[in-house]
Amino acid sequence: MFLVTGITGHVGGATAQNLLAAGHKVRALVRDPKKAAAWASQGVELIQGDFNDAAAIAGALQGVEGAYIMVPPLLTPQRGFPEAKAVIAAYVDALKRVPPPRLVALSSIGAEKPERLGLITVLHLFEQALAPFTFPIAFIRAGSFFENDLHSLPIAVQSGHFYTFYQPADRPVPSIATRDIGALADELLTDNTWTGRRIIELGSPYTPAQIASAMTEVLGRPVSAMPVPRDRWTATMESFGLPPGSTWAYEEMVDGLNSGWIAFGVPSVERVPATTKPQQVYAAAQASQH
Repeated sequence: MFLVTGITGHVGGATAQNLLAAGHKVRALVRDPKKAAAWASQGVELIQGDFNDAAAIAGALQGVEGAYIMVPPLLTPQRGFPEAKAVIAAYVDALKRVPPPRLVALSSIGAEKPERLGLITVLHLFEQALAPFTFPIAFIRAGSFFENDLHSLPIAVQSGHFYTFYQPADRPVPSIATRDIGALADELLTDNTWTGRRIIELGSPYTPAQIASAMTEVLGRPVSAMPVPRDRWTATMESFGLPPGSTWAYEEMVDGLNSGWIAFGVPSVERVPATTKPQQVYAAAQASQH
């Protein structure tokens, strides 16, 4: 039995699919069991509970061989990240009560840095909080998700442009498909030969121009990368529906990536390249629309 958090999201879902396909039992911590009904129908045991409920997490950890945990993403955190800190504190409390034989935690590129991380600050805090535990822990430091670009596909169909905050268009950004994260999480959970603390950088470099080229291939029309000027970021993010004054963490993260402050290549950590190409992610998304 393995515990998977975030099963209704891309990465948790991919992790659970891999575990089930290999014949393992899966348990999931979910806020709303109705939203996970499709998983229950595949035999997943659902435990109702919130991410900041230490008792629910501890209950879900009982008797598992391993657990995959993540901090729910929040694009518009309050300054000081109180929402994420509450979740991290609940995990620490639960893991002290019920230490699992093996833990896999979703982290991010850049999580080793102490500052100027924006949204990735949460994962720096997560890694720091879990550092004292002595059971085997693997941190997957993933690159930027190809799935984050899916909202750009209809815009690219209409305009022929892939609008991006990453710039310049020929600067590579470490990138990954969520299915690759799920596959690695499954591999780490089910391999009981490793011990200690592992940190794995997962992803491969893709420039905005390469992403636009992948869209060209899938959409069957020319698409070019169009970086959004820095002075237009706030207004553009707010036009996506982010509340005024809430874009600071997102902006700081992208600035960090564009400057090279946030990057792969930390000495002495493991490296795993992407196997899924962006074309595959975009093609699957397009196929699901039809």
